[in-house]
Amino acid sequence: MRQLSASSIWTMILAGAVATVAFDFFGQSLSPGLGFASLAPVPLANNVIQTIFGAPYEPGAQLLHYIAGMIAYPFGWMFIAEPLARRLTPGLSWFTIALIYGVGLWIFALFIMAHLIAGQPAFLGFTGITWIALIGHVLFAVVAAAVVRWRDALPLGLAARV
Repeated sequence: MRQLSASSIWTMILAGAVATVAFDFFGQSLSPGLGFASLAPVPLANNVIQTIFGAPYEPGAQLLHYIAGMIAYPFGWMFIAEPLARRLTPGLSWFTIALIYGVGLWIFALFIMAHLIAGQPAFLGFTGITWIALIGHVLFAVVAAAVVRWRDALPLGLAARV
């Protein structure tokens, strides 16, 4: 079982940062550049803040987006999803587990956060943004998992320096 250590915290932050860049690049550059929907995670986070606190707060929404991407989601992968999947379904590859985790992130973001908390239609009404968000969350999970695997494969001394 993975231990919470300085190395694992750095791995979590690095995995989250790289995955967040991939998510944002895909959802805000590549997808709209190809004529598909554009993801708007910060406005959604702002909608959550407005629902909870009664007023929007853009800096808080930015912070919420980055805390989710750089800490919460990679923490969920490293300390919950991947260890649990290894225990329950040891035959599944890390890639398959990451795909499933990405779908879970999508459900969390679009059903729990957007619908149950922010009051938006469930899964944002199953419009174009719904499917781009699915791809984006799966991409996030696969990139984060790949970075964690890369860091785990490094020799201990090298991992502490990277």
